[in-house]
Amino acid sequence: MKVTPLHELEPTPDRGRHVAIGTFDGVHLGHRAVIDGSDTVLTFDPHPLAVVRPDALPKLLMPFAIKRDVIAGLGVEELVVIRFDRDFQERTAESFIEDVLIGTLGAARVSIGENFRFGKRATGDAGLLRSRSEFETEVVPMVEVEGETVSSTQIRALVAAGEVSRAARFLGAPYMLEGEVVRGDGRGRELGMPTANIAPDPRYAVPGHGVYAAWAHGQPSAVNVGVRPTFDSGRGLLVEAYLLDFEGDLYGQTLRIAFVERMRGERRFASVDALVEQMRRDADRAREIAASST
Repeated sequence: MKVTPLHELEPTPDRGRHVAIGTFDGVHLGHRAVIDGSDTVLTFDPHPLAVVRPDALPKLLMPFAIKRDVIAGLGVEELVVIRFDRDFQERTAESFIEDVLIGTLGAARVSIGENFRFGKRATGDAGLLRSRSEFETEVVPMVEVEGETVSSTQIRALVAAGEVSRAARFLGAPYMLEGEVVRGDGRGRELGMPTANIAPDPRYAVPGHGVYAAWAHGQPSAVNVGVRPTFDSGRGLLVEAYLLDFEGDLYGQTLRIAFVERMRGERRFASVDALVEQMRRDADRAREIAASST
């Protein structure tokens, strides 16, 4: 999939692109319905709320790199990225249609979700798009799963509650986060279970405290999210991944973790031996759960 900033595209008014438009935070099943059948996805970075109303910006479900890769996995040929800044915020809905959709992208079909708004003061909507004869407009209704409307807000709440397996049913894939592997205090190595530690980016959602079965670096993993109460480390929130079949050094690399299932809550143990015994049980169970998820 080709990834191109909008400002680097040469105008191609006769290109005939099938364009799906949206912020697509999470690329959940509702977003996938909008993208389905499109060869081009038009999205925004950063999230428009980060500019328009930063105080209202929630924790996002995924950084751009994960969003890019998930969209690429949907068979999209081209991801066009609008840098959303103060100047773009002032662009009228009519200008967005004329200059971006028609003039630059040469859209033959435009696909949006039913609640999508665009242009200065969010004056653009499905009705405005449908009024244009230069392209066909497809408005995709909200998607329901298990009797609930799929939304980023709903999935964010599930992730925060640790319900990652349920969140995956609404996402259409496991919930993922990534970050740089940083040096910890080496305690996992001392216990015979070395972990790759990530200090999570506070801009993004993190599963609630607990121990999870997951995949990381292509390996089944047991992942602890929390503050390690047994040791009173005082280091704040950490994501610690014990990669079950991996030997090597990941320091400084970006590690992506796909959460499969929450196995238990985080808790304080009476002794280090009790902790190690539980960690071994967690590792065995994580291997079984990860294997059954493929």
